[in-house]
Amino acid sequence: MNIIKNIKDNAVPASYMGFDCIGSVQPDSNCLTGRTIRAKRLVEPVNAKEYEYQEGSIPSEWDAWIRGRRKIPPTIEELLKNERYREQIKFRAKEVEEKEMLIQANEYEEGLVARPAQTQIKGHASAPHYREEQLSAEPSSTANTFQPGSWTPPKDQSTKA
Repeated sequence: MNIIKNIKDNAVPASYMGFDCIGSVQPDSNCLTGRTIRAKRLVEPVNAKEYEYQEGSIPSEWDAWIRGRRKIPPTIEELLKNERYREQIKFRAKEVEEKEMLIQANEYEEGLVARPAQTQIKGHASAPHYREEQLSAEPSSTANTFQPGSWTPPKDQSTKA
């Protein structure tokens, strides 16, 4: 019976729920046998190679529909409206950042705010390390660091032949 069921389910063509802006297809396969099962929601990407997938390439509206967080698939108008909104938010954020940079530059010039100073390291921490650290058999500890001793197998005087 399973063979007949599989043939029936696979013979039914998938209905396409829609397309996204980059051309990916979202098919929706329903069961025509009358059983109540969860619908399979898939994405057929434009580039069918898995290694070419990039995070965020599926619009969030389609992602919500695929994961079952929304019942009605998104329309092209909704996708375009949300894309314009995202671009508008990015543009406004860039404007605000530019205004903040101008205000900060004016405050630096007027002397209201001190410029960030470079921290100068003094003492043993400022000494450069030119040699590789030698592993010793004895453990060593300095301040907050602990270096366990290294173990090397004893050199066997007899060679195996």
